[in-house]
Amino acid sequence: MRTISADVARRAFLAAQGFTDPRPSGAVTRRHLQRVLGRVKLLQLDSVNVAVRAHYMPLFSRLGSYPTSLLDDAAWHPTARRPRLLFETWAHEASLVPVEDWPLLGHRVLPRRWWRFYGPLLEKHPSLAGDIRDVVAGRGPIGAGAIEKALAPEGRAGEVRPRPPGATWWERSEVKQVCEYLFATGELAVGTRRHFERRYDLPERVIPEKVRAAPAPDPEAAARVLVARSASALGVGTETDLRDYYRLGPERTRTAITELVDAGELEQVAVRGWAKPAYRDPAASVPRSVPGRALLCPFDPLVWERERTERIFGFRYRIEIYVPGPKREYGYYVFPFLLDGELAGRVDLKADRTAGVLRVPGAFAEPGAPFPESRIAAELAGELATMARWLGLDGIAVGERGNLAGPLRSAAG
Repeated sequence: MRTISADVARRAFLAAQGFTDPRPSGAVTRRHLQRVLGRVKLLQLDSVNVAVRAHYMPLFSRLGSYPTSLLDDAAWHPTARRPRLLFETWAHEASLVPVEDWPLLGHRVLPRRWWRFYGPLLEKHPSLAGDIRDVVAGRGPIGAGAIEKALAPEGRAGEVRPRPPGATWWERSEVKQVCEYLFATGELAVGTRRHFERRYDLPERVIPEKVRAAPAPDPEAAARVLVARSASALGVGTETDLRDYYRLGPERTRTAITELVDAGELEQVAVRGWAKPAYRDPAASVPRSVPGRALLCPFDPLVWERERTERIFGFRYRIEIYVPGPKREYGYYVFPFLLDGELAGRVDLKADRTAGVLRVPGAFAEPGAPFPESRIAAELAGELATMARWLGLDGIAVGERGNLAGPLRSAAG
């Protein structure tokens, strides 16, 4: 078994994630979008919009400024001339995934997650799933609230519990819960979104017919493909890393790894400093260096698995949205800053659309970063200015928190 250094694993990971691909010098096109998708495989969705929606940011991190309509059209507004490239499903988490992966991600392949708790609702309301499908068939794409209103006049909602007034985002009505269950199990799809609300539709109106007509692989074969794709996106990873990318089950992942190693499609390696065996994609490249800079949202695949981020970059990272303000270490919505292949700092960001500025309440240089603070600040100021322009904001406003706040204010002018 070959032994590689942790530095080689880090550079392989950065290359696999597309950070050695040059940013476009001209207009960003669908071809560039497909190039990034070929690297990262999926884009995680998240409802937080304090800076920018999570699915838009990984493309900016790798391509620079681009029209977000490029992604919207690929996922939610297809036309005959520009067909759908992406669909929504549960993969790593709720994600946008290339449409050709639809047969791989059925609920027989992935472990049953939170939606298993919604299953008993189908026993409590045995006709509700069929009634919801009927409304979607006739009126889709349609949101859960509109489905509930459509059922109510006909009495088909029965004793279904509505969403209580003043409820939090997570306190869903029973109609919404069943909609989510049907979406998770592939019986409904997401046709489009409006104000980030899912609009449900029938899969046959969302997934291209040639994709739906393809024979579905058995779960073990699908798992092998998904583990191979995980390895391609990671360059080098442990069994846990490979499992986490699509949130596969442990037994199915281990079996897939064994079969891929036996077939020569994965290489088992030891990485110095890693406690567990690792597996390398034989096609993974290892650049001599990884120049460039990028801001990373909390749900970027480079950093979404926190233990791996700490193992590879020595960067302890936690999202503090649910931590009470006085107890937060770095801030509400913190973006790591990648500089020349190292996570050199982090910034708390908020897009203040009323004032027209990108606010930086806190800025922190990472202890032990191999760059002077002045360089981190200068590079970070440049990337923040690019991000502000991309978001249609007039500039950046740096706050007081953090050891990098003063140098960043100076660099930002």
